[in-house]
Amino acid sequence: MNWLLPEYLADALPAEAAQIERLRRSLLDHFRLHGYEHVMPPLMEYLESLLTGTGHDLDLRTFKLVDQLSGRSMGVRADMTPQAARIDAHLLNRPGVTRLCYCGSILHTLPANVSVSREPLQIGAELYGYAGGAADLEIMRLMATAFAHVGLPLARIDLAHAGIFEALVAAAGLPESQESQLLAFLRDKDEPALAEALAGVASPWREALAALPRLYGGAEVIERAAAVLPALPAIEEALSRLRYVLQQAPELPFSIDLADLRGYHYHNGIVFAAYCPNYPAAIALGGRYDGAGEVFGRARPATGFSLDLREVARLAPRRVGNKAILAPHAGTDAGLAAEIVRLRAAGEIVVELLPGETNCEAPACDRKLVAVGGQWLIEAILED
Repeated sequence: MNWLLPEYLADALPAEAAQIERLRRSLLDHFRLHGYEHVMPPLMEYLESLLTGTGHDLDLRTFKLVDQLSGRSMGVRADMTPQAARIDAHLLNRPGVTRLCYCGSILHTLPANVSVSREPLQIGAELYGYAGGAADLEIMRLMATAFAHVGLPLARIDLAHAGIFEALVAAAGLPESQESQLLAFLRDKDEPALAEALAGVASPWREALAALPRLYGGAEVIERAAAVLPALPAIEEALSRLRYVLQQAPELPFSIDLADLRGYHYHNGIVFAAYCPNYPAAIALGGRYDGAGEVFGRARPATGFSLDLREVARLAPRRVGNKAILAPHAGTDAGLAAEIVRLRAAGEIVVELLPGETNCEAPACDRKLVAVGGQWLIEAILED
């Protein structure tokens, strides 16, 4: 069966492809109106460029190959964010704030979950060069308006801060292997396994790490965390950042989940995940990843978000527009040819039949061009 595709890969057929393309154009235009410039990095790069500073998770998800020209190891991008960071730090080299957006296919060795493709169509926006909380707010508001722009309801935005876990692990002096294990248990909110893994950790770090899965809910979680967690400067700064976001953007549906640390080895500040009603997985992910451009020559403050346009296209409402107009073959009829050109210039879909054709199976046509008194007029196609 040579026609079968590998698991978790799929074709986009005409209706889905049209929906994806409409949303791609619409969102990139939306980002442009907010000052974000479009960049188009390549599908493949050298591995050290793709993976530097991104953590073990992205390494495992990256397809690797050998460049036939240089003999060096290359990777097919599994995330476009490092590429945008490289463009900002090394190619644009601007001293002030830079806003970039992108859209392109990425490839994963394994699917993120059982319901998604191994070839997401990633679209996102990144803001470089501003370390203050106003940049985090701008990115989160841009994400919220993007949801509204495509007609997706926004149920909640879960907030966390990577610096809290990082500070506790550093204070407890835990090795990297144990850190990764604890991180996995926190992500799964597996409290029994977490308690067992923390058995040998000294107090008060053991109690603080064990409390993280229970620190979720509304704005009150910030004060609960301040009371439960050790008064380390990094933790106080992280809670202050979260408190600032909640205070400055009361219009957004924020919730707090201090154990939601996806991308921990990638992010180092506020992280967030956006959800739609009645859908279990996060639709958009984002956060702060200051210093990502250091390996490319400039350590820059950075924050951004991205989402899978394939998933968005599946969940967003379909736009109902005009169907196509069916036209007979123009041949040498200059009047008919001119009318077809005029209609297409006006944005109409016109399907011109080939010689011998009598009907068009797709796209669907609900009108037709007919000759009446020497003029070409549009008439409705009556269903049988």
